[in-house]
Amino acid sequence: MIDDTTTALKEASGLTLGTILRLQADRRPDTPFLIYGDRTWSFRRLETESTSLAASLAGLGVEPGDRIAIDLPNWPEFVVALFAAGMLGATVVPLNPEHAPRDVQFMLRNSEATVVVAAEHYLGRDYLQLYETLLVGLPDLQYLVTVGEEDLWYDDRIFQFEDLVSAGRGREVPDAELDPYEAPLAILYTAGTTGKAKGVMLSHANLVRTARATAASFGLLPDDVTLCCVPLFNIFGLSSLLGALVAGSTVVLQERFEPAETLRLAEARRATVLHGVPTMFVMMLREPGRSERDLSSLRTGIVAGAPVSDELVRQARRELAPDLEIGYGMTETSPTVSMTSPADPEEKRSGTVGRPLEGVAVEILDDDGGRLAPGVVGEIAVKGFNVMLGYFRQPGETAAAFAESGYLRTGDLGSLDENGYLSVAGRAGDEILRGGYSIHPREVEDHLRSHPAVMEAVVVGIPNEVLGELICACVQPVEGAIITEEELRESCRSALAGYKVPDLVRFLQVFPMTPSGKVRRAEVAETVRAELLDSEG
Repeated sequence: MIDDTTTALKEASGLTLGTILRLQADRRPDTPFLIYGDRTWSFRRLETESTSLAASLAGLGVEPGDRIAIDLPNWPEFVVALFAAGMLGATVVPLNPEHAPRDVQFMLRNSEATVVVAAEHYLGRDYLQLYETLLVGLPDLQYLVTVGEEDLWYDDRIFQFEDLVSAGRGREVPDAELDPYEAPLAILYTAGTTGKAKGVMLSHANLVRTARATAASFGLLPDDVTLCCVPLFNIFGLSSLLGALVAGSTVVLQERFEPAETLRLAEARRATVLHGVPTMFVMMLREPGRSERDLSSLRTGIVAGAPVSDELVRQARRELAPDLEIGYGMTETSPTVSMTSPADPEEKRSGTVGRPLEGVAVEILDDDGGRLAPGVVGEIAVKGFNVMLGYFRQPGETAAAFAESGYLRTGDLGSLDENGYLSVAGRAGDEILRGGYSIHPREVEDHLRSHPAVMEAVVVGIPNEVLGELICACVQPVEGAIITEEELRESCRSALAGYKVPDLVRFLQVFPMTPSGKVRRAEVAETVRAELLDSEG
């Protein structure tokens, strides 16, 4: 069984997504690949439904290179749409269902998406109404495919997901002829280091080879069961799904992370693999009912997406998954750059992010792009099969992201030791990492400054054991204005995604300034952090 997996993983490196699904459907047709609630999709069933949807989309005129946006939580329809797009040679654009409408509009317009697959209703939002409004201002968007159970009347541009799957049954769709190293499979939007959303283009080979190497690195086997509680619209969740695909194993989808439900699913489905950001593991370890669960099936997984403490990793290994490994990466690297291993010395396994994947090179650069010696902190730079094709429609940003040597500059600070273990020291910029999300202060600051009672605003990260960092908005009110913390937070809720709303608001009469008139951001952060420490002490 291990030999068969190894063969499949090696073959997967040069194949497109649709071809890999067909390969696994032929090899293990009845093996469960996807489980959601009380429903199960074998590899063969998933191939059949994906082919059916692809046939209907092709009938609507979707061609290789077209963009298909997927605005769904962790539902099976996300997976079916992903593979249907892969078969057609189309590019998926995963969207966070909690994005503010203006963000959705920007990403659909920027990606020039032809089709969007979205929920009818989710978390109290009416997506049908949202997209009927957006269709008017998005000339490239031709079709809306809705997922839901309501019997609604649609026009000739709006279809229900199940209707398209049913209409395409029995129709053959040959896989598009693609170069897996050049054809983009996904465009994932990330704020990166500039605070403005950029579409990261990842090829079939980027995603498949990195998923293969990651799965091999932590020993994913065909009989493993991965509990996927990280969102599929994020590179972490997408990579988790593709890792199970190339290994020929099973994925249990959780619609949205809730620690009690995650632990219940892990027990009920005898999950062996559990991935997550540090915040998720903190919440699961603190869940009151955890001791009542039989979690003995859990074996391994990856904790990544934010800085993780030695203490947290050690506790998670003791009490959840004994072979939990630390991973490091970013959307632009598909995502894995490095990972720890059970064979690593304990101090390296808990105190570093491991060594680069085989075939991935890491260098530490100074400000001029020169290579630094072992142990010296500088900017982490990456080169290899995992590095993105570039930023969609942004050649200038793409060029700026690479050093003259061809290495991708990550914007992270770190060092390599003599044995190749990578340590991450922090961000070269000022991003806030909250609960696995990267928030650039500028977007929040710009919105705060638009409030009539706000003269100036500076947003900084405050260390927090559970979320990694909290968002603290430091606000200088307009002279004579009266404004409360809750009013500012409510204003942010109306325009920003929920995870970008400040956790804390501090009012300052003046900001420390540089001679050139810029706010001393680091000094503001130090002052606020000291103030909070004093109040807690």
